[in-house]
Amino acid sequence: MAISHWPLEERPREKLLAQGATVLSDAELLAIFLRTGLPGVTAIDLARELLAHFGGLGPLLGADQQAFCSAKGLGPAKFCQVQATLELTTRYLQEQLLSNPIFTSPSQVKDYLAVQMRDYQREVFVVLLLDARHQLLEYRELFQGTINGATVHPREVVKLALIKNAAAVIVAHNHPSGNAEPSKSDIGITRRLKTALQLMEIRLLDHFVVGRGEVVSLADRGQL
Repeated sequence: MAISHWPLEERPREKLLAQGATVLSDAELLAIFLRTGLPGVTAIDLARELLAHFGGLGPLLGADQQAFCSAKGLGPAKFCQVQATLELTTRYLQEQLLSNPIFTSPSQVKDYLAVQMRDYQREVFVVLLLDARHQLLEYRELFQGTINGATVHPREVVKLALIKNAAAVIVAHNHPSGNAEPSKSDIGITRRLKTALQLMEIRLLDHFVVGRGEVVSLADRGQL
C-alpha cells in the first residue's frame, strides 16, 4: 500500500510535523529524505532495505560515492544531497561553537566529535584544549596512524596544553573499524595522560572513542 493511503498519523512527514523529528525511526527519517520509493516498493520499505544493506544509518551516510550510488534507489543526485546535508550539519555545529564555544555536557562533546571526525579514514588522535570555563581554545589533530602506547606521547599533549595555557583537556580518537569499544591500550593511554597532565595541574576531563554512529566516553565508563 502506498504511503499516501496510510492513516495521516502514520505517514513520516505528517508524523514529523505533528510530533517532531526525534520521534521518527531511522527508516522514517530516511524515507523523508528519499521522498519516493520504487515501483511496488514504498519509500519506507526502500529505506529499511538500504539500512539493512549498509548495516545502519552511519555506514549509509558515510559510504563513498561508488558504494552509495551502486545501491538500489540511490544515485549521484542523492549522494550530493547527503554530502550537502552532512556539510550543513558540520557548519551548523561549528557556528554554534563559535557563538558559544563552551562544553557543558558529554553529549555536546560527543555531537561535536561525531561531526569533526566522521570523514577520517585512518586512526587520528585529537586534543581539545579548554580554558577554566571549559570554553574551547583549540581543536588539534596530534597523532595519526595506529593509536597505541608507542605513538601517543603524553609529553606532547602536556606541552601543547602549556603553550595554549589550557586549564583542562579532552582527548579523543577514532576507530576506523566502526567499533567504538575502548581497548585495554586506550584505557592505559588515558591513565598515563591523566597522570602526566595532573603534574602540571591540568585536568583531563574525558577520553572519547569515536566509532561509526557511536561515541564512547571513558569517563562515563569509570575508566578515566
